[in-house]
Amino acid sequence: MKKILSMIVLFVFIMYSVSCVSSASKEDENSVYPSHKPYGVGIGVKPGRVVWNYNPKSVNWNGKGYWWRTKHFDKKVILKMIRESIACLGDTKKADKSWKKLFIAYNKRNEIENRGYQKGEKIAIKANINGSGVFDDDESGKTKMSYTNPVLLQCLLLSLVRDAGVEPSDITVYDVSRIFPTYMIGLCTKGELEGVQFVGRKNAIADKDKPIEWSYSFRGAVNYLPVCVTEANYIINLANLKGHSYGITLCGKNHFGSFLNGNEMRPPEGANLHQFLTMDEMGVYSPLVDLMANYELGNKTVLYMLDALICAPSEGDNITGKNSKWQQSPFDGNYTSSIFVSQDPVAIDSVGADFLMNEPAVVNRNDSLKGNATVENYLHEAGLVENPPSNNQYQNGNGEKVINLGVHEHWDHVSSKRYSRNLGKKEGIELIQIVEKEER
Repeated sequence: MKKILSMIVLFVFIMYSVSCVSSASKEDENSVYPSHKPYGVGIGVKPGRVVWNYNPKSVNWNGKGYWWRTKHFDKKVILKMIRESIACLGDTKKADKSWKKLFIAYNKRNEIENRGYQKGEKIAIKANINGSGVFDDDESGKTKMSYTNPVLLQCLLLSLVRDAGVEPSDITVYDVSRIFPTYMIGLCTKGELEGVQFVGRKNAIADKDKPIEWSYSFRGAVNYLPVCVTEANYIINLANLKGHSYGITLCGKNHFGSFLNGNEMRPPEGANLHQFLTMDEMGVYSPLVDLMANYELGNKTVLYMLDALICAPSEGDNITGKNSKWQQSPFDGNYTSSIFVSQDPVAIDSVGADFLMNEPAVVNRNDSLKGNATVENYLHEAGLVENPPSNNQYQNGNGEKVINLGVHEHWDHVSSKRYSRNLGKKEGIELIQIVEKEER
């Protein structure tokens, strides 16, 4: 009898050990980014807050044909998602009150008069149109590669007009290195949105009085900011949540479409910037941090948003029903059907990096990202910008040293997705998820 009991105890111990090893393996598998304390100080109405709104009803696509067809998306649901997200970001119940708080927080941070948005002030929205008209002047948008979701953009514009009180004629949507699809322009300039302007590669004008001053010396073309940016009072950074042939592309890299030089179709290559994204090293200078800190770009940004309705493994991949359905919870084999918003550029990209690195649908199709923790180099540089690992002295493009850009850290685990503020700590990221309630 004792022998039998001993064998049972031994069996239970072995099974427990196997379970622990299995759990540890899963933990390690989800810990490509090394764990560390929060770097930097959170900013925004609610410092370090990132709002994640997931609603499966927003996307209805059978995975065939072009992903971007407007019939694949529920406009009412997406507009509701934006309004809910903006309200939550400002810690209010209504989007109009929250927009006011977001503008006040921005103005206060920049030592402008303690006020919200005022009529006549201009807003520039940086979209990511990278997948449309990459190598030519095709205005049809008929590509299966990723770019800003047209319905999401339309709904963001509607919220600005209806909730924030912005006149359509004071809004410009831009990506000065790409071609906006004709159908998208039509969708976003009709009815109450009449007057919204679009600036792409064909009609962008360089402000020759505003060259970009990098904080690190390297050879490349002189880069100029477009007039639509330098004339704007505020910027909204509308990026994509997706992988990239260099690892990831989020709000930081979205500004690769915010400047012009002699290389009309590929300004970042003309600027010689891609070399810094392919080093696969930590502790090196990142031009993304310069763009995040630039007084005309990051310093003007009142809102950061990630379009995660349908996500691509990489910027050059054709989006299909198969490669855009995610495995991690709560997606469980369905589309991501999400948007993220924040006033903290470092926090929102940190959250985006965690989602991408822990998603098999992305990393198993993207060798540049899989197991490559160095893609977060720019986030370490940004979080520790006052004394970065590279020892580079980042400036704001106007001769001033940058002290803080926001907060960087990683979640505790892919299943729980909790950050420091979620765990009751005073500093770090706070990720708030809005989930569509079941109808009864």
